[in-house]
Amino acid sequence: MPDRGEVAYFGAGPAPLPTKVLVKGAEAFVNFQNTGLSLAEISHRSQTANQILADTKAALTTLLEIPDSHDILFMHGGGSGEFSAVVLNMVAVWVEKRRREAEKDLGQDSAGIIERVRKELKDHLRLDYLVTGSWSLKASQEAANLLEPLGNGFVNVAVDSRKSPSGKFDNIPAEDTWTLTPPRTKSGKTSAFVYYCDNETVDGVEFPYFPKCLDRSHIDPSDEVPVVADMSSNFLSRRVDVSKHAVIFGGAQKNIGITDVTLVIVRKDVLATQPPPSFLHAVGVWSPPTILSWPVVAKNNSLYNTMPIFSIWIASEVMRGLLETHQDRQLAGQEEVANAKAKQIYDALDRYPEVYQIVPDRSVRSRMNICFRVNGGDAGQEKAFLEGAEAQLLQGLKGHRSVGGIRISNYNAVDVDKVRRLITYLEGFARKSEP
Repeated sequence: MPDRGEVAYFGAGPAPLPTKVLVKGAEAFVNFQNTGLSLAEISHRSQTANQILADTKAALTTLLEIPDSHDILFMHGGGSGEFSAVVLNMVAVWVEKRRREAEKDLGQDSAGIIERVRKELKDHLRLDYLVTGSWSLKASQEAANLLEPLGNGFVNVAVDSRKSPSGKFDNIPAEDTWTLTPPRTKSGKTSAFVYYCDNETVDGVEFPYFPKCLDRSHIDPSDEVPVVADMSSNFLSRRVDVSKHAVIFGGAQKNIGITDVTLVIVRKDVLATQPPPSFLHAVGVWSPPTILSWPVVAKNNSLYNTMPIFSIWIASEVMRGLLETHQDRQLAGQEEVANAKAKQIYDALDRYPEVYQIVPDRSVRSRMNICFRVNGGDAGQEKAFLEGAEAQLLQGLKGHRSVGGIRISNYNAVDVDKVRRLITYLEGFARKSEP
């Protein structure tokens, strides 16, 4: 029976956690701070629970340098739950802006306001999606599904990476080819938001930097299109300019903690720009379910319902560990570590091009999820690769079931020594497999 130190786990999620956090978590699960209670048993309304929420928010704020303009929410449902939450909350913001404009023009004519906004909704609403992999594709499909009762054509896929010659999610097209909805066009069409997935876990594609064309800091605020980012799988692995985003969300089970917690960083003006549910219903739009309503969650300090305090505490301990390790350098230090590990792995793969074929284009290679094929996707060779890795306790390397192949997940808790062990195996397998 191997001990924890002997196993090198490269699974895509749930991901490995720092052993120090797990040991401390085991104690807290039985008897938290000598209270005689498990942290999984205490009331989410207790002073202890509120302090854990405050500590976690403070740690995340320090790591990401989150400005006062944004709030932090803890939610259920994972990234997939936020696919829906984004649509319902951000469409509500779009509707409220149109309602306020109509009210200025029409005064207290309630029926006229409803009729005008209902027509504008059907004629002008757009949602822009940058589809660069499996998860952004699912997010765009969820948006289309939620808006189907209103009709078709609301979702504008401004980028679809599969339109490349390969027909696969293996690149990000140049920004001048994106077909984003222009702000304040004569047609009246405006986008409620632009959505992108910063790192595609399945396909191994990562945005190398924040898209330049989404930086609207220089334009009139009335023409701003809010930017929404799914950062589930590269959260806390590099620095992020939070101020350029209206919303950032991520499931915890990659770099942050364990399952059952979703972190949402949302701009406060988004929370304040929401119409009454009755108005949304009057113009034909669903209001966000309470459990997915960002304003409701924010108003209740993420405690509208019973939150998994133990899971939030684990996330807090992970963040505390990053702060202790990198101190004043914060995420700049972790970014250097993540980049160095990824470079070592890619360099090893590139040394044996006849054996290993990396899937994405070099310009968009993910630092977190390194996807490749063995001998052009030969089933026997890939099976042998995985079996050989398992024999050496290198685990979690099988690619996603939808695309196959091999996937090395290089999350924060995968330490350098385990990366070196993996590289030794990559080199040994390649030497045996070379023609």
